[in-house]
Amino acid sequence: MTDLILVPGAVSLANWRAIYRGATATLDPACAPRIAESAAAVGRILAHGDPVYGINTGFGKLASVRIGDNDLAALQRNIVLSHAAGTGAPSPVSVVRLMMALKLASLAQGASGVRPETVALLEAMLAKGLTPVIPSQGSVGASGDLAPLAHMAAAMIGVGEIELAGERLPATEALARVGLAPLDLAAKEGLALLNGTQFSVANALAGLFEAETLFTAALVTGALSTEAAKGSDTPFDARIHELRRHRGQIEVAAALRGLMAGSAIRASHLEGDARVQDPYCLRCQPQVMGAALDLLRQAAATLEIEANGVSDNPLIFPETDEALSGGNFHAEPVAFAADMIALALCEIGSIAERRIAMLVDPTLSGLPAFLTPQPGLNSGFMIPQVTAAALVSENKQRAYPASVDSIPTSANQEDHVSMAAHGARRLLAMAENASAVIGIELLAAAQGCDFHTGLASSNALEAVRDLLRAQVPMLDHDRHFHPDMEAATALVRGGAVAEAAGLPLPGIA
Repeated sequence: MTDLILVPGAVSLANWRAIYRGATATLDPACAPRIAESAAAVGRILAHGDPVYGINTGFGKLASVRIGDNDLAALQRNIVLSHAAGTGAPSPVSVVRLMMALKLASLAQGASGVRPETVALLEAMLAKGLTPVIPSQGSVGASGDLAPLAHMAAAMIGVGEIELAGERLPATEALARVGLAPLDLAAKEGLALLNGTQFSVANALAGLFEAETLFTAALVTGALSTEAAKGSDTPFDARIHELRRHRGQIEVAAALRGLMAGSAIRASHLEGDARVQDPYCLRCQPQVMGAALDLLRQAAATLEIEANGVSDNPLIFPETDEALSGGNFHAEPVAFAADMIALALCEIGSIAERRIAMLVDPTLSGLPAFLTPQPGLNSGFMIPQVTAAALVSENKQRAYPASVDSIPTSANQEDHVSMAAHGARRLLAMAENASAVIGIELLAAAQGCDFHTGLASSNALEAVRDLLRAQVPMLDHDRHFHPDMEAATALVRGGAVAEAAGLPLPGIA
């Protein structure tokens, strides 16, 4: 993969996406002086002798406890070890790598007080494929993602486990294999490494990147379902959407018009069709999917700002040798963004399931019952629709806003928290569910079009049908359905559906 240059504070969402997809990243060398000056400022602040939170005091509720100069290094090591208290399954490697890159870019802005060698170790671990094993549960999204980031910091000091080339190793062994040594933390460094929103942001960005791929595939399968049901493209007329003025709605309608352009199936029922209006799941695609697109864009804007910010505490200002305590670690913006992505994922899958249900119902679609040539002897798409319904219902339960919850921590010192971490962490599972729903719709819509003998859809949609049929033949009689669903879902998640249709990503991130 391409090696990206991270310019701290100015990294595009496209570059964050590339890192999530496997690209390596190194820092812009121009940030080196800022890093060095920030570390030097910590030394000057310590020389003043005043108590400064996190540098020569305890943490959280223990902030009033003054720590002697001889114990400052032990203080930083202790915070890492004590805070590495996560639980649950390990986070995906792709998410952890993105988290590391986000932390790297944050530290390199010269407001965290860490030394150049600390930044260099994190950069080297990312470049050499060393991925700390990070339990996925344990953060409430303030004071930052303490537990997950503490596990990352622990790996840097040789504690815990690191994944290298698919193998889980003790951290010291993994570091040694690539010629690196564990870090000895200096004043402020432990706190700087584990305070911040990078775990929540990495998970939210991962959800966003999966959502944009899913969204585009759902536009394609929605158009194909419209063709299968011999639905009308009149509701996609540009004049309708220009009157309402929502950008996403206008763009979705244009995409659907483009996908269906030149269809012989559509031409076959332009006149003499007794149906006056299609069901909402067909007719209101621009309104529903357009609203989801606008929501995803809003979330993307928030996450781009957060990904380029500095969110630890206290922050170091070398110009005045000040360490200012604040609350940039509070991940409320990330929690809101994650909630928006969850809502969009839920609705994308929900309207798709309604299209599947319509296609299997002969009274609504005009197609054979459950899309099988011999209903009764065969069940056809009966249970795949049930599976889609189950997945949509599961996503509805997961879509409850995380940001409205809070529970006090640290003996009520940290009395309002964002819950951004699990709000963001649920997104990959939700995207996986929705992708399976879209995969089922792809199968059902293609099957429906197969019954329109002698009529072809548009070039774009026929290319999608060809893509699917190269792996999954028409269902002429009941067979083991699971492999068909797996193949179709893989085409959705991998971006092949949108690529075959020639539909680019809609500019979400």
